[in-house]
Amino acid sequence: MTALSTMSQSFQRIGSALTRAFIQATHHSFALLGLAVAFTVITLVARPDLRQSGEIQLSNWLQLRQTQIMGMKVEADAVERATAADPKDLPKQQAAVAFWLSKKYHIAPEPLSALVIEAYDAGARAKLDPTLVLAVMAIESGFNPFAQSPVGAQGLMQVMTSAHSDKFESFGGKLATFDPLTNLRVGVKVLQDCIARAGSVEGGLRYYVGAANNESDDGYSGKVLAEYGRLQQVAAGRSVPLSAPNANAVAPAAKPLPAEEQVALLSIP
Repeated sequence: MTALSTMSQSFQRIGSALTRAFIQATHHSFALLGLAVAFTVITLVARPDLRQSGEIQLSNWLQLRQTQIMGMKVEADAVERATAADPKDLPKQQAAVAFWLSKKYHIAPEPLSALVIEAYDAGARAKLDPTLVLAVMAIESGFNPFAQSPVGAQGLMQVMTSAHSDKFESFGGKLATFDPLTNLRVGVKVLQDCIARAGSVEGGLRYYVGAANNESDDGYSGKVLAEYGRLQQVAAGRSVPLSAPNANAVAPAAKPLPAEEQVALLSIP
């Protein structure tokens, strides 16, 4: 029994010694780790170039890992470039318009919400009713940003890009016509000029579709004005049925304006 007791005491002493050694080593390790972190932080604060380089390397590594996991290239700024917005974040009037148009034209409410926001902003700057802008967009393209007519009108607002190329210069050139927000902004400017030239909304719509000198605009202005009236009611909070002539159809393209008319229109400030 004495031998067993002695052995037990020896094991206890060895265990205690190992425990103390482990605790001391751990304390020293944490202290060293703390010093290393503090030194790293001080270095990064003092050397912004090193911090930036580290951020780039970390970002590249994370993107590489994500690519390996997903099997596709990941664009970090994809969300920033997405032309979409949550309709729940819109003011009540704009949200009502976005949801109504989304149902009628079978377009997801998120991209339509972004267009509604821009239409209200651009309309306010141009002193045009935003629901008129949206009505033109609806009849022109059915909210298809890649639409193109036989005569060369392009994008959401079916802008004659060749005739209004100067208006796209500040947006990077004519290819920007297929960027939804750019096309909307340029289209609003063209519509504003057309209405100012004609002296009325209906007359401006005839100019916009290139039928100012024609006997008929193939019902274009009537379609836009009808949709305009419906959108005004939706914005006012009224219940408006979705039924309308072929909601997804693009209006028949009228003949483009003669060259002299296009030049005169472009000269409007």
